[in-house]
Amino acid sequence: MARKGIRFVGDVRETDATPASNAAPAAGRLRQQIQFCTAPDGVRIAYADVGQGSPLIKAANWLSHLEYDWQSPVWRHLLHALADNRRLVRYDARGNGLSDWQVDDISFEAFVRDLESVVEAIGLRRFPLMGMSQGCAVSVAYAVRHPERVSHLVLYGGYARGKRRRGSSQDMEQSDALLTLMRQGWGQENPAFRQIFTSLFIPGGTAEQMQWFNDLQRITTSPENAVRIRQAVDDIDVSELLRQVKAPTLVLHCRNDAVHPFDEGRRLAAGIPGARFVALEGSNHVILESDPAWPRFIEEIGNFLRA
Repeated sequence: MARKGIRFVGDVRETDATPASNAAPAAGRLRQQIQFCTAPDGVRIAYADVGQGSPLIKAANWLSHLEYDWQSPVWRHLLHALADNRRLVRYDARGNGLSDWQVDDISFEAFVRDLESVVEAIGLRRFPLMGMSQGCAVSVAYAVRHPERVSHLVLYGGYARGKRRRGSSQDMEQSDALLTLMRQGWGQENPAFRQIFTSLFIPGGTAEQMQWFNDLQRITTSPENAVRIRQAVDDIDVSELLRQVKAPTLVLHCRNDAVHPFDEGRRLAAGIPGARFVALEGSNHVILESDPAWPRFIEEIGNFLRA
């Protein structure tokens, strides 16, 4: 229900992809199935399975909603492209989306365990793994712990060190300021506070895309959980794990990303032995279909996964 924050969780859902006029061509023939698995601490994690062919698992990133994102003009082009001629598995991290909101543990370690739980639930033995934003760090940790399972690693817009681990007073101040904004305005009807985050994540978005992203923030998690998740991701540091990654790795990052600096993407690639780095032109943290770099983004990932 719009602006009421009410959500319903069933045991299993199948959702038709009802594309808008500018949706990816594959959207009309894709159907996602939503199911649940249980993490070691009893938290229910929602995951979606869509498409056919070689598998690709996408690690959860900050704020997601399996059903809402599937229809969103911010995410649908990417999700439909990844699921075209491929089996795409993704999930909502604990504390948001269709996964359990009332949880005791929101931490980096819990995020990694959630990914492990999804992998066990779907029964894949070996697969490529994709991370975006803080999902990159989760993917790195998983790849180091389970090298026998990860065939390829794709990392976009990510970092090894969260804002509070970069040694920059500016990053620390920005982290504190964003947390204050969340506490004060996340759940309000007026989207003014949430618009600040939207402007960071998709500064080049259309009015429609910005409205969808504003609404995503409101419906996907509570103000309290938003703060807890943000605190957890700002404190991530997987720098020491990078050199232990064995899987072939592709790292992509936009030059003018306002959420996680370009230098953090370069640091991520430099730390992983043999990683290939692709610099993309653009400023959107969530790459949009209208971005000039969008065709190259999809081409690079497709070629890498086929190699």
